[in-house]
Amino acid sequence: MDEERIGERKESQNGSTGHKVDCQAKDKKPVKATVLQKDVGLLSGVCLIVGTMIGSGIFISPDAVLLYSGAVGPCLLIWAACGVLSTLGALCYAELGTMITKSGGEYPYLMEAFGSIVAYLYSWTTVMVLKPSSFAIITLSLAKYASTPFYPGCTPPLLVTKCLSAAAILLIVIVNCLSVKLASYVQNFFTAAKLVIILVIGGAGIVMLAQGKTETFSNAFDGSSSSVGAIGLALYNGLWAYSGWSQLNFITEELKDPSRNLPLAILIAIPLVSVCYVMVNIAYFTVMTTTEMLLSPAVAVTFADRVLYPLSWIVPLFVVFSTFGAANGSCFTAGRLAYVSGRGGHMVKILSYISLKRCTPSPALIFNGMLAICYIIPADIKTLINYLSFAQWMFFGLTALALIVMRFTRKELHRPVKVPIVIPGLMVLVSCYLVLAPIIDKPELEYLYCTIFIFSGLLLYYPFVYRKVKWARKLMRPITMHLQLLMEVVPPEKTE
Repeated sequence: MDEERIGERKESQNGSTGHKVDCQAKDKKPVKATVLQKDVGLLSGVCLIVGTMIGSGIFISPDAVLLYSGAVGPCLLIWAACGVLSTLGALCYAELGTMITKSGGEYPYLMEAFGSIVAYLYSWTTVMVLKPSSFAIITLSLAKYASTPFYPGCTPPLLVTKCLSAAAILLIVIVNCLSVKLASYVQNFFTAAKLVIILVIGGAGIVMLAQGKTETFSNAFDGSSSSVGAIGLALYNGLWAYSGWSQLNFITEELKDPSRNLPLAILIAIPLVSVCYVMVNIAYFTVMTTTEMLLSPAVAVTFADRVLYPLSWIVPLFVVFSTFGAANGSCFTAGRLAYVSGRGGHMVKILSYISLKRCTPSPALIFNGMLAICYIIPADIKTLINYLSFAQWMFFGLTALALIVMRFTRKELHRPVKVPIVIPGLMVLVSCYLVLAPIIDKPELEYLYCTIFIFSGLLLYYPFVYRKVKWARKLMRPITMHLQLLMEVVPPEKTE
């Protein structure tokens, strides 16, 4: 490939020989290959899952889950059910991740089971919409909580929120471009911070329950919603708070001993998050009625004002820490998907290049950050969540189906973890329900737009991926060369 020759030329300009470079210090450390390094251990893996799952969702979604479920009782049941569904889905991904030890989340599994077109449509949708819009949603939440204390009694100006969100995106992208270890340290620190605030809120809730604050729990099922579509939307918003359970599969190639650490990190992280979520929601209901919770612009801040005053400022501060950590985890994994799909020829080649000095997929990370900044312009968080969940659960269902298919088509593959086939079957059914129920109950144009966008990728697939038209390669060659020289990146070394 011409791009690879450019990469080799760039390596020679930097004084390297062959395909080996020193990612840290030329004279002091062993020479490393120009590939992503295995720098993520069990603790960092657990922190990545917990840190990405516990982000903005638990501080945004409680009111939405309550709104669609209609009462306290079904609201808490939905939060618990979302934890069970996330655990079952993660067990499916544990089998897939230990069977096919490639980064990129669902991408290599769909490629192996269904071929290039399905994998391409996944990477097209996820790289262009799902990952950057998720990044945007989390940073918008961060900006909302960071600015709320400065505007008591009113909503922060939209321009302030958007500017803070863009600043957070830029900072996180810079951190992830600088070093994998730095990004992991940041993730570990902010995960510890968010667990502290979860324990503070949950502990305060236990104290309030002990004092007899149980009025909201009386007649907990009165007014429950019976609409199939409403329950589906409640599950959407609850599962949005749990989104992140599949994040470790995006960095399998950077995980130490994935056959052990991938399933172990899942079994530690997801039950921990489930307990935290139910505990926090119970705490909210001890001090707020359902109406007050629905009307609160920032549920966690309202809780803090009533329970922790004069130390109520602690909660919004730690919520900012929490959302920052979740955004960091989202950026970390999104860059890997763009990198892997670029390496597979489904995205422009420059996205698969690695920083010569820092061994990070900086072009993919920067591209994801640029798209995320574009997605903060609408700033309609709940619409984005519904749009995101619709497409995401389509691919979750396809991935669970891929596991079933490969049980018959790829029997020879080694499976360190093997789940009962009924679990992926259940995930396929749940995914079909979550995709179809809201559409049937209340059709919205956003679902049509999402479907059209997914399949519009085929318009690019045929000429640029399948046919590989020559004029496109000629057009991209100088662009790739100049971007490569500007960012000091090289093609990854091919390793077995």
